Amino acid sequence: MFGVYLHRDGAGSVSHMTYDGLYALQHRGQESAGMATTTGEGVMVVKDMGLVTNVFNEYKLAGLQGHLAIGHTRYSTTGTSTWHNAQPVYRVTARNPARVRPVEFALGHNGNLTNTALLASAAGMLPGTVTSDSDVIGELLVRDLDSAPERDLVDALERVLPKLAGAFSLVVMDNERLVAVRDPHGYRPLCLGKLDEGWVVASETPALDIVGAHFVREVDPGEMLVISGDGTRSVYPWPPSEVDPRLCIFEFVYLARPDSRLYGQELHGARMRMGELLAEQAPVEADLVMGVPDSGMPAAEGYARRSGIRYGHGLVKNRYIGRTFIVPDQAQRAQGVRRKLNPLRSAIAGQRLIVVDDSIVRGTTTRAMVRMLREAGAAEVHLRISSPPYRWPCYYGLDTGTRSELIAANMTVPEIEDFLGADSLAYLSLDGLKRATGAVGAGFCDACLTGVYPTPPLPASVEVQLGRKEPVGTRLV
Repeated sequence: MFGVYLHRDGAGSVSHMTYDGLYALQHRGQESAGMATTTGEGVMVVKDMGLVTNVFNEYKLAGLQGHLAIGHTRYSTTGTSTWHNAQPVYRVTARNPARVRPVEFALGHNGNLTNTALLASAAGMLPGTVTSDSDVIGELLVRDLDSAPERDLVDALERVLPKLAGAFSLVVMDNERLVAVRDPHGYRPLCLGKLDEGWVVASETPALDIVGAHFVREVDPGEMLVISGDGTRSVYPWPPSEVDPRLCIFEFVYLARPDSRLYGQELHGARMRMGELLAEQAPVEADLVMGVPDSGMPAAEGYARRSGIRYGHGLVKNRYIGRTFIVPDQAQRAQGVRRKLNPLRSAIAGQRLIVVDDSIVRGTTTRAMVRMLREAGAAEVHLRISSPPYRWPCYYGLDTGTRSELIAANMTVPEIEDFLGADSLAYLSLDGLKRATGAVGAGFCDACLTGVYPTPPLPASVEVQLGRKEPVGTRLV
């Protein structure tokens, strides 16, 4: 997600800035992209399926004028991957004589609500009309605004936000204001940057860099940051007792870019430390340490540095293929492996390899990769994973499916070794992972690794209602 507010028209092209910001955040969602802008006289939304470069061109950007904009790239976790569910979500209030004009707003959402069905029912939304949790947030806001014409968007947010449960970082805009929100646990990142002529909010810090904004701070969990012509002000819709920071630990492992900063730490360095600790915890004799592009590379460098074993490249990544972890179905993931990776046979043949990757979730890509390395002549393949076994479904913004789909939830480490065709397999410990982040004393959500959820798990019936092919499993203890 990305948002920009300029203090005056003509200070810059908000559409081009938003395009650049979304381009820097493309790794967070590849299914659709969208943008909303305003000149103060109306909100215009353009969205479509595909990557940012497919959705926008100079002609479209030229038509998106104004001083205020938000943008979004979608990775679907609830709701099908369709144009209707592309974001930003747009709503407008009903005409009312008590208002000078209807309130228009657009909304982008990163995360996953866990009480969507309850909210939709309370709002009177008919079964079958709920297509995504983001759509429900928009509907709740417009209904709150319609119920009391004296309210504005900020008033409605203050009333609606405490009703939401789960993970939600939001960017919201009307004709006058840009609003950034993080839920009380802060599962998903959101940061604030300063321009000479305005302000920027983004899911990750590289999106600030690309538009020339300097990093100010992270938006706090439980904070609603309102940006307008009067500057910035913070509103706290939740009582302090409900604020408990739990940033998703997988942001450090995989999701965020290596040049992003979270909890004051640059992720590249954290991932190198993961590899160093992994080398201490799981040494093995080998000839070459190699990483799986791209997120496994820093940990592989760290492993090589600590172990003293030569570091090299054994796989080439096709830069025109997206992230297989976040495509919407299993068939596409399996098909994407050979399109994405190809072995360097001269570097691999006859070598005992230590292959470092960030995680194994379903095992689809890893099994195909090991087979590929064997076919290229690798003498041994030792897998080293820079995170603990992924055993539990995520309810807060990752589409990892049921426990039946998670390989570590159903097999022992020796069984996984055999299934993948590896000579050995070892994972980084949870304590090692947390130490590697460098964020001493920081709060993390590690439910996918431990099964300990900060909020109650999502009922399976909700996932069926929202269009998943099968229900998410309930927590097993």
